[in-house]
Amino acid sequence: MPKTVLIASDHGGFALKTALIPALREAGCAVEDLGPDCAGSCDYPIFADKLCARLLAAGEEGQNGAVLGLLICGTGLGMSMAANRHKGVRAALCTCEFMARMARAHNNANVLCLGERVIGQGLAQDIVRAFLTANFEGGRHLRRVELFEKQA
Repeated sequence: MPKTVLIASDHGGFALKTALIPALREAGCAVEDLGPDCAGSCDYPIFADKLCARLLAAGEEGQNGAVLGLLICGTGLGMSMAANRHKGVRAALCTCEFMARMARAHNNANVLCLGERVIGQGLAQDIVRAFLTANFEGGRHLRRVELFEKQA
């Protein structure tokens, strides 16, 4: 389980972000809400960039899973595209628990992206729990993950 979860959304993910924060805190995570602070229309790339900058500033903690990110928009697609433009960020759009576990275990994902308009709050909580409790397996997967950075 990470020590800190960074969380951000746009207007399309604001309600889900608001619902997930108490559950994250109950699970023992420190939560940094990076915005927005209301459901008014806003641009998801701004909040994805803010979260990614904070994650990358965490250095080793952001790469070893002690700090993880959670980005939420209407579909999760825009947030995942915006986040993956940052070198060192491995954002995964997940719609089920299996995807979330594999994103961490095989791809060492450090940002989970969710779509509020795609999944309900209960499933979102299950996906987040799977993501946060899974650990990177390393081994043969490490070689492949290292190729991400060589291609960037």
